[in-house]
Amino acid sequence: MSAPSDGAPAAPPDGPSERNRFARLLFADLPSGYDRLAEALSFGQNGRWRRFMVSRVEVSAGGRVLDVATGTAAVAVDLVRRRGASVVGLDQSEEMVRTGVRRVRERDLDGSIRFVLGRGERLPFPDQTFDAVSFTYLLRYVDDPAATLAELARVLRPGGTLANLEFHVPDNPVWRLVWSGYTRWVLPAMGRAASPAWGEVGRFLGPNIREFYARLPLTDQLAMWRAAGIGDVRARPMSFGSGVVVWGRKSRT
Repeated sequence: MSAPSDGAPAAPPDGPSERNRFARLLFADLPSGYDRLAEALSFGQNGRWRRFMVSRVEVSAGGRVLDVATGTAAVAVDLVRRRGASVVGLDQSEEMVRTGVRRVRERDLDGSIRFVLGRGERLPFPDQTFDAVSFTYLLRYVDDPAATLAELARVLRPGGTLANLEFHVPDNPVWRLVWSGYTRWVLPAMGRAASPAWGEVGRFLGPNIREFYARLPLTDQLAMWRAAGIGDVRARPMSFGSGVVVWGRKSRT
């Protein structure tokens, strides 16, 4: 499996692009052990980042939240438990959603979380449907991040929170060197030890993150948020800069 290049074709009007299909195939064999291995490969930081992002989502109890790229519903569950929200989890991967459904049922949260198959680039909801929107590890897998941010903002009510969790490349030269060594050699080796599917993820992830930030530095991404109508945008680097949480509010005008 080879990753799409920067020249990947744009998404057709009613179907996934090459980049979408690659992401779906990449994660197809991961759901059963996804959360456990994600925590192991991030040295327990993934969960800490997720909880911080959820803490930035300002929503009243019972408020409606859309969680895009919901995966196995870890963020959706946290949104219900920590914020008292009613959540719609959207993902393009049937395999991930099935695991999310099981997770929600095991926790007796069926009444608070429901799932929709779909893509962040084309959300099947009317304008201003949700009180908040969250998304994790999404923009690296879409062809047009700016258009995707605009689509996420479209379904958010004025004054509502948009929040994102993503990997990051450390700014500090020392930590960047450590990060580079880990993603180049350690992560692929640990992935291969877990399974062939995780070996593919370990091989792909470091170059994908580096390419993404070379093409779209964080300052450019924050400008995209503002262009999408999100104000008071803030970014918090996490774990020496290896992750980042971004959040802001949709303008009321």
